[in-house]
Amino acid sequence: MKLRPLHDRVIVKRLDTERKTSSGIVIPDNAAEKPDQGEILAVGNGKIQEDGHVRPMAVKVGDKVLFGKYSGQTVKVDGEELLVMREEDIMAVVE
Repeated sequence: MKLRPLHDRVIVKRLDTERKTSSGIVIPDNAAEKPDQGEILAVGNGKIQEDGHVRPMAVKVGDKVLFGKYSGQTVKVDGEELLVMREEDIMAVVE
């Protein structure tokens, strides 16, 4: 990957959601909601505290996470849509 997030930021790739309802109806791309789950591809070093110490990140590369629908900034890298967001925008790690 060509992106290295700084400080308390992470790079997230959205996970694809099911494009078919339980009754078998296929949902077109333009009508489907954006997924609020993703996989972390890269993490920064951590948040710099007021005293100058760096608080390590609570997430790591490969974690599956939940985040808000409008969290992060969308960027395109090599034709792939990724999100750059702060660690505090992540609500939970899926285990």
